[in-house]
Amino acid sequence: MADKKKVLVIGGGFSGLTAAVETAEAGSDVVIVEKTAFLGGRVAQLNKYFPKLCPPNCGLEINFKRIKNNADITIYTLAEVESISGQEGNFNVTVKLHPRFVNDKCTACNACNEVCPVEMPNEFNYGLDKTKAAYINHNQTFPFTYVIDGKHCKGKACAKCVEVCKYDAIDLDMKPETVSLNVAAIVLATGWESYDISKLDNLGGGRIKNVITNMQMERLASQNGPTGGKILRPSDGKEPKNIAFVQCAGSRDENHLPYCSYICCMASLKQATYLREQYPDSKVSIFYIDMRTPGRYEQFYWKVKDDPGVTLTKGKVAKITEDTKTGDVELVVEDVLANNRITEKYDMVVLAAGMVPSTKDSKIPGEISYTHEGFVVPAFLKKGMFAVGSLKSPVDVARSVQDATGVAIKTIQSSRR
Repeated sequence: MADKKKVLVIGGGFSGLTAAVETAEAGSDVVIVEKTAFLGGRVAQLNKYFPKLCPPNCGLEINFKRIKNNADITIYTLAEVESISGQEGNFNVTVKLHPRFVNDKCTACNACNEVCPVEMPNEFNYGLDKTKAAYINHNQTFPFTYVIDGKHCKGKACAKCVEVCKYDAIDLDMKPETVSLNVAAIVLATGWESYDISKLDNLGGGRIKNVITNMQMERLASQNGPTGGKILRPSDGKEPKNIAFVQCAGSRDENHLPYCSYICCMASLKQATYLREQYPDSKVSIFYIDMRTPGRYEQFYWKVKDDPGVTLTKGKVAKITEDTKTGDVELVVEDVLANNRITEKYDMVVLAAGMVPSTKDSKIPGEISYTHEGFVVPAFLKKGMFAVGSLKSPVDVARSVQDATGVAIKTIQSSRR
């Protein structure tokens, strides 16, 4: 039987964190395996939740504190599960740990970042700016320890970070490690990715600089984002006073994602409030196939719809092109209700890119069944294995948390058998 009834949580996003802390506080040992250098997942990249429009750092900070104060939780970052075997109560799992090149002596003093000569695209900000090869995502990240990107770092040929570190926290000789775990239950919580808009040729295909995704818009509006929370268009830093939102960018399309991504309509309505609050004289146009705001979110839809600066048009965007002289973006839209074609220019366009399960392109090792779209099929999972959140279907943060809380109870039941 598994030693001390450990539970493995694969994924350190909000659903994974919720499952971990709820399980640990009920008396089980928990191991979190996260592929990136920091916990928090997509939620850490958001500016605000809907519909209350409060910042996500509140909920994250609470969970981070619960983790720090609980000795029953072990965290492995920059970690990937390589194999899973066994059955409920006795799973054997192999985890590969990639080197961080920074040890536990790090005080996050930022000295390594200041002297690092290497810049690379900032993945946390979806490439909207650059960061150093020695970096930390933001000032509330967890764990609050720097990481050195092994793909971009020049290693000992540079070693300026080693020279400047007063605490001997830099170790460029770190090697990959392998950890073997024996656990009673496994929670699959690897989250989701934005749909690759380069596949959407008619919508600019990622070639037009002032056409961004909804997640890039979140980063522009965030105080810890590339512009300090000021919404500016990427090409020239201009204040965009006329923005279009294009719904179902890749979703509900048999050539791309055949399903509704659930959160996109609410995300665009929320982001319309970002612009209207920051620039009261701005105008927002939202082009949609069907506006979907299920349950209690309907009231939020009414509130945004009543804003005179927001126009909602039922219509499919046929084409997006760029005015190379001004950087403006031109949309051609089929207006369904008016039965005519609209051609308009905007300062910037936001594509509501669809939600793709991380397991679409990166399968979790083990006997796991997936749909054609990459979602985990819960009914075919082994006993003791549980999928949560967006691995099963597109969901919002609230539903992910509810799901993860329910799964915590199941993992405890598994570990007692």
